[in-house]
Amino acid sequence: MAAGATYTPIASTTVSGGSTTTVTFSSISGYTDIILITNFGADSGSRQPILRVNGATSTYSSTTLSGDGTTATSGRLTGYTGIYLNKAAYAPTTLIANSISHFMNYANASTYKTILSRYNSSSGETVASVGLWSSTSAITSVSFLLDAGNILSGSTFALYGIAAA
Repeated sequence: MAAGATYTPIASTTVSGGSTTTVTFSSISGYTDIILITNFGADSGSRQPILRVNGATSTYSSTTLSGDGTTATSGRLTGYTGIYLNKAAYAPTTLIANSISHFMNYANASTYKTILSRYNSSSGETVASVGLWSSTSAITSVSFLLDAGNILSGSTFALYGIAAA
């Protein structure tokens, strides 16, 4: 087992001075996997959080499992412009939604990229999803955005690297 911290901080940002449409981390290299942790809100309801890599707007698919303590659902999305962290729920208008996304083997240039995500919101819904970017290109940038509208000021984003053991 490797000694020391598991997650190495790469970069972090807090949205300030109003809202923004996209948060992007770029020039990513030197790790086996990367982890994106978010705490965010949207400027209005009915906004879905999305992940994109390398600015690509095609070749994504995802499968979600969600529950709210009463109802469990599942869904599948293919041919979308990003990996939707949740198929049905929407980002709240306060800073009380969060997600953690694990980009596995992101630098490998011979396989498609798999992203495992967990999403939670103030509505009580919890979602687990697996996303696929159908490209063999290495991931060099990761973007978080909403399907419409803006990310609230005060939202925080942190990117971590996991070194090979």
